[in-house]
Amino acid sequence: MLSQSDMLARLGARRPNYSLDRDLYCDEGVFQMDLEHVFYKEWLFAIPACDLPKPGAFATLQVGAYPVVITRANDGQIRAFHNVCRHRGQRLCAKETGSSPKLVCPYHQWTYDLDGKLMYARDMQDSFDLSAHGLKKVHCVDLAGMVFICLAEVPPPISDLAPKLMSYLAPSGLKDAKVAYSSTIVEKGNWKLVIENNRECYHCGGSHPSLCRTYSDNPRMTAMEGPNAASPDILAHWDRCEAAGLPSRFVNHPQMQWRLARIPLLNNAESYTMSTKAAVKQRMGQMPFNDAGSLLFFHYPNTWNHFLADHAIVFRVLPISATETEVTTKWLVPKDAVEGVDYDLEDLTRVWINTNDEDRQVVEENQKGILSPAYEPGPYSTIQEEGVIQFVDWYCGTMQSRLSPKPAMAAE
Repeated sequence: MLSQSDMLARLGARRPNYSLDRDLYCDEGVFQMDLEHVFYKEWLFAIPACDLPKPGAFATLQVGAYPVVITRANDGQIRAFHNVCRHRGQRLCAKETGSSPKLVCPYHQWTYDLDGKLMYARDMQDSFDLSAHGLKKVHCVDLAGMVFICLAEVPPPISDLAPKLMSYLAPSGLKDAKVAYSSTIVEKGNWKLVIENNRECYHCGGSHPSLCRTYSDNPRMTAMEGPNAASPDILAHWDRCEAAGLPSRFVNHPQMQWRLARIPLLNNAESYTMSTKAAVKQRMGQMPFNDAGSLLFFHYPNTWNHFLADHAIVFRVLPISATETEVTTKWLVPKDAVEGVDYDLEDLTRVWINTNDEDRQVVEENQKGILSPAYEPGPYSTIQEEGVIQFVDWYCGTMQSRLSPKPAMAAE
């Protein structure tokens, strides 16, 4: 396994605009460092808020070694906790989603309120203090219907993202949506390969026939340098959308950790469907017209998303091992839309179910090739793979910053 100093040496020797060293995609030591310095320290997309439609609803996820439970309490607030009983460590909730008026440990029935307070612990001694044994909190924030969590003791600032994301998502009305369908697949590839594959459409024409009915593989479509740096058709789309109250222009984090931009679909397509027409009769939130295109949002290290006029698709990436990654996709529709009446589930989900499986095959074959001793880093296309370069630069910069020895404090 690579040590911290080995990792720093590999990062320092990386050629600009080239893929990463073999071990950075498959070494167990690197995987543990990725967990410790990225997934345990960054804000992670967890669930859409509509996954918890009413008080008592809960959802769970596993981030590396940490099981987490997210609840909607009786006051309507969404909170997150370590999914670990304060008695003897039993996992409180085993189901992915559910609903319960209290969180009850299945081992000895210690009972917690939905805000994490310990309410009941049977046959404990008189000196036992219930108030000292509440669930351990996980930082949690709901940004316009997207719930993010952070495992760090002190989370990084989210104030740069929050107002932009809330502004751009507001017309989609995610809090008045529901989950129409959820899919979780395991891709036998490193999490960075999953993200890299998402950050380019160099492969789309050869891999994604369903998606390419509506989504352009033109690299200039999503690799924009600033709020006015785009082709005339995109500028015209932004002008039309913004005149109708839809924030649309490219905005990003200075180090490209996140980005928002609304893009038109091909040939005035309305949605990601095989017919190119809307999959849902109703529009999301306050969306003004069917051909509003797709609002694209990514946030490293674990999410990319598409928000259309008729539905939204949110994606969550969680690493399982050095060469396995869980990808969860949820399709959101207006909460009063009725399956079989207002939308057909197969029509709604087909394009991205196909695309996810095609991406899984690409990533798995990519990982198999990288596992070969013959692999060596290759050059990215600065025309087609600018998004990949941005991600890899962000990852390497983050890891170098967090792994580098901190200078000793000078003696007073």
